[in-house]
Amino acid sequence: MNYSLLKNKKVLLCVSSGIAIYKAIDLCSRFRKNGVDLTVLMTKDAEKLVSKTVFQAVGKCKVYTDIYELEGGWIPHTDLSLEADVLIVAPATSNTIAKITVGISDNLVTAACLAFNKKERIIVPTMNIRMYENEITQSNIDTLKKRGWFVMEPEEGHLACGEVGKGRYPENENILDFIEYAISKKDFKGKKVLITAGPTIEEIDPVRYISNYSSGKMGYEIAREFSKRGADVSLVSGNTHLKLPYMVKDFVEVKSTENMFEAVIERVKEMDIIVLSAAVSDFVPVNIESKKIKKDKKEDFDLKLKKNTDIAFEISKIKKDNQIVVGFAAETNDLIVNAKNKLNKKKFDIIVANDVSRKDIGFSSDFNEINVITKEDEYNFEKSSKKVISSNICDFISSYLDK
Repeated sequence: MNYSLLKNKKVLLCVSSGIAIYKAIDLCSRFRKNGVDLTVLMTKDAEKLVSKTVFQAVGKCKVYTDIYELEGGWIPHTDLSLEADVLIVAPATSNTIAKITVGISDNLVTAACLAFNKKERIIVPTMNIRMYENEITQSNIDTLKKRGWFVMEPEEGHLACGEVGKGRYPENENILDFIEYAISKKDFKGKKVLITAGPTIEEIDPVRYISNYSSGKMGYEIAREFSKRGADVSLVSGNTHLKLPYMVKDFVEVKSTENMFEAVIERVKEMDIIVLSAAVSDFVPVNIESKKIKKDKKEDFDLKLKKNTDIAFEISKIKKDNQIVVGFAAETNDLIVNAKNKLNKKKFDIIVANDVSRKDIGFSSDFNEINVITKEDEYNFEKSSKKVISSNICDFISSYLDK
């Protein structure tokens, strides 16, 4: 995944001596692949576990381990902390967390943390479950949060010590998501956003169904973008093979259009913004067979369909004046005309139109090109990654709210 916000950012990766240090090597690699201007700081104990040479080779960056590593008057902990845009401690042991909390700066990592005075400070606690749950550690973490540190919760599971519980080093992809959250503007802070994504399916019999080619990629990227910009996101999704964006806490996976409708209606009244990016099945079989339909070579099989629940139309009946509803129009012809008709019929505030007849964008692709339309305006966003397009959509909605 491309993390465009990280490109060219000056990042200080501070590594303490947790056994999860080997996973920080992969984090170092991901920083390099995303164009980060990286510098690594290690404690002396961390270097006992992994050589600084490994980080240098993987990150193609400078690595410092000694607070007295002076170069012609250049002092690493003060100069590096002054130049950096982001500081992250990963993994962060209980010892390092305790030192940072009370201001002990007896090694290069803790000294740099004390000298770094910007808001983009992130810490990733990683340790034994009993050490993590100890009231001293929890008090230290709470103190850091109150002081403005972004604290990423560890994951639950099997720990290196053999115990099971909370304390695992998070997946590095989630750490990158969390960093983007920390450095993103928070123009949707306090907003509740409901997003639908992916395809729905309608059963014909126990082994066959009707569906469409939607991958859900666009909806998931929109959910990720809203989340990192401070929104409280609910994601209602059809079946996809996508990883849930880290910051999304309310997630419902559904099967049919009716299932999606029920999940949406349950939440919609509390929402400020509703984004209907799912590709729902417009038709449903009149009869669903309880047993597999056996093929007969002598006869054709007629499948009778009826119109499905129209989620967008049902929302239009109960939409509040202070709610923003964003629809999607996936069209194969007459893109703008059809999108405008849908905008008016479904009483959308905004509609996002894209041409799914093109093979280089739309369904299953990592790219898209869209037209964003309101009753007053129309904007085209040229072909780009769905990550960038999701940012464009959120920027447009943010400006729409400001009007």
